[in-house]
Amino acid sequence: MTVFRRVELFTDPEGLARFREDDLALDEGSPAARLSSLMPVSGLQLRQSPVGFRSEFHCTGAPQWLFVLRGCMEIGLRDGTTRRFGPGEHFFSNDTLPPGATFDPAVHGHCSRQVGDEPLVTAFVRV
Repeated sequence: MTVFRRVELFTDPEGLARFREDDLALDEGSPAARLSSLMPVSGLQLRQSPVGFRSEFHCTGAPQWLFVLRGCMEIGLRDGTTRRFGPGEHFFSNDTLPPGATFDPAVHGHCSRQVGDEPLVTAFVRV
């Protein structure tokens, strides 16, 4: 079976953002064009961030795929873990605030920044 490797940024039971990876089956289509099952989405949003962009810690408002189209994006977690994503790379951003929780910038979320000398261009696909 052919698979698509999904990197997911999620919220663990303690409310902390973490990364994990899993495989999505590409079990539809034909041998020449393997497809996943159709996934519902609610919208597409494009963003350009200038050289030097960085965010404060925040949670994802709604689960969404993030695809890097140009430049390099670094995601930082509270435990010091960082991951960089370049053109053609992606992650599923699903580190939403736990139900009933009030955002605590010392506990929740992730930060992001543009890396390098090229503006960051991303596509967000909301689910």
